[in-house]
Amino acid sequence: MGLNLKDLVVREKTNLESFSNKVIAIDAYNAIYQFLASIRGPDGLQLSDSEGRITSHLSGLLYRNVNFLSLGIKPVYVFDGKPPSLKTAEIERRKQIKRDATVKYEKAIAEGNLDDARKYAQQTTSMKDGMVQESKEILRYFGIPYVEAPSEGEATAAHMTNTGVAYASASQDFDSILCGAKRLVRNFTNSGRRKIPNKNTYIDVVPEVIETQKTLDDLELSREQLVDVGILIGTDFNPNGFERVGPKTALRMIKKYSRLEDIPEIQEQLQQIDFEEIRQIFLKPNVADVDDLDFKSVDYEGLTNYLVKERSFSEDRVNSTLNRLKKALEKKSQNLDQWF
Repeated sequence: MGLNLKDLVVREKTNLESFSNKVIAIDAYNAIYQFLASIRGPDGLQLSDSEGRITSHLSGLLYRNVNFLSLGIKPVYVFDGKPPSLKTAEIERRKQIKRDATVKYEKAIAEGNLDDARKYAQQTTSMKDGMVQESKEILRYFGIPYVEAPSEGEATAAHMTNTGVAYASASQDFDSILCGAKRLVRNFTNSGRRKIPNKNTYIDVVPEVIETQKTLDDLELSREQLVDVGILIGTDFNPNGFERVGPKTALRMIKKYSRLEDIPEIQEQLQQIDFEEIRQIFLKPNVADVDDLDFKSVDYEGLTNYLVKERSFSEDRVNSTLNRLKKALEKKSQNLDQWF
């Protein structure tokens, strides 16, 4: 579902170049889902290799990481561990959405409506067995480090921004802010030109930075109060939120009463959730302590063999993409040498 803080946070548009020489902790599952949802054919089907295995996630990781490394960005991917037990209802809700979307997709295909078919196909997106390991394998060839989180990946990514290991966390979800991320970057792995569904119109999607302290200062809230605002709106751990409470109403309530326990009109609903446990998931998340990151050289031969020979990627396209990366890294190295 994702937490709906869009209308409350302070967002600043930027570009990928501004993250050069910075470590960005990427919510790996969030990024991979984006690739699986968006990298598809006209009929909505995902890309696949000669054996029918899906490759959309590998394609996304190839082109995005080439772009990141060419710009001097240092990405690190943080993978989810075991989700908190309170997330069970949200996980089941997402499964039902996928089941419903599958029915709608098949109907759209039967009617020859490719725009609707693609839209519903994106809603059926799910992680298949092996995709996480495949993603880690391609990251190893790139020399890009990844982190295994004990629980929610975005929580560990947020933690890394506070310890100074990473400059910012990257995710489409605003939950990173509640987890205490110093900075959150949205549209980091999906920036670029995008077609608006069912319209022959394109928009430019650009990265945006949200500095948590700026948002807290602007809203005149503490982080603990912002967590309560999130609980009122609805999080992955209480996906339905509170009846007739949207972002602006939630903000007004917390500014007036300071905390959930003191809001008179929600007391009956409040007793139906374990709000204190939800608070602690955000305020004291289960995270991995990352002291150092080991960025290695790109294994061009390994990447080429894996993508072309094992996963049926176009050899010409892979070679041209990796040659672009080689030239960019060589140019950066030459520029650096000029300083010595």
